[in-house]
Amino acid sequence: MIVGDVVRYVWTAFGNEKLSTSEAEARLVELFDYHCPDDFAKTLMKFKKAGFVKGEVSMEKGGWVWWVDDECRSKDPTEVSIR
Repeated sequence: MIVGDVVRYVWTAFGNEKLSTSEAEARLVELFDYHCPDDFAKTLMKFKKAGFVKGEVSMEKGGWVWWVDDECRSKDPTEVSIR
């Protein structure tokens, strides 16, 4: 699967919500039957570094929460390589 496709899946799965890593992963499975081939938290960190998602540690949820906003969606995922 191409990185741009995965980014679009993530954007769709998040909608306008803040989700924990496990909530986001479950939603990807539910909506697209997509299972990340590696540790999903690592993938989200790579996406965060590239500006495709935003995230922060949440004491309330006991881990990371992630979200996508207009700034994230303004990037073209086909033009960025994720490593």
